[in-house]
Amino acid sequence: MIYFGLLALAVSILALAAFGCGLGQGRVAGSAVEAMARQPAMAGKIQLAMLIGLAFIESLTIYSLMLSFILLGKLPPTKDVLELFKQTPKQELHSSAGEFVRPLEKD
Repeated sequence: MIYFGLLALAVSILALAAFGCGLGQGRVAGSAVEAMARQPAMAGKIQLAMLIGLAFIESLTIYSLMLSFILLGKLPPTKDVLELFKQTPKQELHSSAGEFVRPLEKD
């Protein structure tokens, strides 16, 4: 059960990595345009360095999305997980949650 929870967490973290790559691409492009405005004579070299950096960032995005799709295929169907929760006694679910659920319980 913990395996599937950690697998779902990994898929969401990989989606967050793709979001971070988008932010990084925006920062690289903005910095390159600012550098070209300051040094117009170096625009060609700055543009080449920018494109190489963007290619590396884009490859990281593609790898993270590919890995998230692979891991998403390893997750069980939702109806199977819900059936597992219906079959598990309520006391066992509380005990497996540990200290996180106890403050929420009503006495």
